[in-house]
Amino acid sequence: MTIALISDDKKKELLTQFCIAYCGILSKHRLCATNITGNYISDATGLDIEKLLPGSHGGVQQILSRISYDEIDMLIYMRDATLDHSDRSREVTENLLRLCDLHNVPAATNIATAEILICGLERGDLDWRQGIKGSSVI
Repeated sequence: MTIALISDDKKKELLTQFCIAYCGILSKHRLCATNITGNYISDATGLDIEKLLPGSHGGVQQILSRISYDEIDMLIYMRDATLDHSDRSREVTENLLRLCDLHNVPAATNIATAEILICGLERGDLDWRQGIKGSSVI
């Protein structure tokens, strides 16, 4: 499975700690992340992470594209809900979650949901994702 990792600036440490805690599970899967987030995580965990562009320079759009092509099986996006996001930032987040809904990509936007998804992944609860590759219709 391919897991995309994104985090707002104030949540990078939280996502990194999450990846440290679940390194054993994550190491069994293909990971991609926006550049700075990927660097934080790989430096702390040693996980092999495909680093895309920085989020503000198109990395999130790269993940959006991969979701559209059913190349992402799970999204973990630690977002800072306390931020007063700009209209552009809000639009990107809405598009990200909308595409996850359209393509049946499980998405977590907080630590509680991320833990549920990662534990479900380990149990095999998300194996159904392999059967729907390429079957989503927009």
